[in-house]
Amino acid sequence: MQTNNILLFVSLTILLTCASFATIDDAPKRTEKFVVVLDAGHGGHDPGNLGNGYKEKDIALNIVLKIGEALEKYPNIEVVYTRKKDVFVDLFERGRIANKAKANLFVSVHCNAHHSQAYGTETFVLGVHRNQTNFEVAKKENSVIFLEDDHETKYGGFNPNSPESVISILIGQEEYLEQSILLASLIQGNFTNKLKRHNRDVKQAGLIVLHQTVMPSVLVEVGFLTNKSEGAYLNSLKGQSDMATSIKEAILDYKKFVDQNVGDDMLFGSMPSEIPKQPDQPEQPDQIYSDITFKVQIAASSKKVALKPFNFKGLDDISVEKQGGLYRYYYGSTSNYKTIESLQKTAQSKGYPSSFIVAFKDNKRIALEDALKTPTN
Repeated sequence: MQTNNILLFVSLTILLTCASFATIDDAPKRTEKFVVVLDAGHGGHDPGNLGNGYKEKDIALNIVLKIGEALEKYPNIEVVYTRKKDVFVDLFERGRIANKAKANLFVSVHCNAHHSQAYGTETFVLGVHRNQTNFEVAKKENSVIFLEDDHETKYGGFNPNSPESVISILIGQEEYLEQSILLASLIQGNFTNKLKRHNRDVKQAGLIVLHQTVMPSVLVEVGFLTNKSEGAYLNSLKGQSDMATSIKEAILDYKKFVDQNVGDDMLFGSMPSEIPKQPDQPEQPDQIYSDITFKVQIAASSKKVALKPFNFKGLDDISVEKQGGLYRYYYGSTSNYKTIESLQKTAQSKGYPSSFIVAFKDNKRIALEDALKTPTN
């Protein structure tokens, strides 16, 4: 429950931050393609789970093809498939396809199974398995590598049955975690609110197919084939169309949130003519963290814009960092936590109400709570 609350907090923070930057319907179109890689789980001699006699590989493929068909109608979106027919594609190759395409997103579609009548949807991002259930899901999906030739070499001795191996694959995808959680939250929100499916939440697990990619990536479990009612629904044309539409709309919403979130051509609402006067507060001593640099994150966008005040509501001292396909824009830079708190208030008064403080050490972003544990001068 604590993990789910953390994930929800992070995703809501991202949603609120991004939503405060842009009016979605008026967002101008990008000239470059937004590349989405769609991955239908299993295939060929790997049928996936066979709950109630249904074939996971066929249902996943049908859903993926419907998602792709809908997305291909948008001229600024390019869809790449890891498979479009009933063939086996190993996990290493699926990641290679996505990386070669320089994709903005990787979405893998699967169906769940359980020995009980469990039901509902869940969407996974790469992360440490917080409980045995998440580890079992990861183990089930990762076990596909045993069907591949030379898997020991390709995956560096990775063992799906070893918790230590699963933890070891997490390094390298951490920089995309926030964006992955955002997409996963949008997908789960559509399943829950629009389709009224049982919500099993956004979860973290050590999934090797997500580890192979260098972009925001999610693995969607659209439901349990082993549940009599849900299995029949997922095997139906309606169920597959419903799931495809929900995932497609979540991808479009994700694109809108990260696309063109900065610049003077966006609608930000009214800007105050001056910074509101803050109530008088007792003077607080400086809090200097000599090895830490604090900044205020004010925007995130797939578009790089000039670091000029007119693009940021009059704010100067703007810096940018690219992570994956996303540019993050920061205001200010200081080792004084008292100063960065003041700069955050300035950003909020200028029209960035959801701006937040981030911390860097040795030019790498670290958790703010870890930074604040560092002794002050």
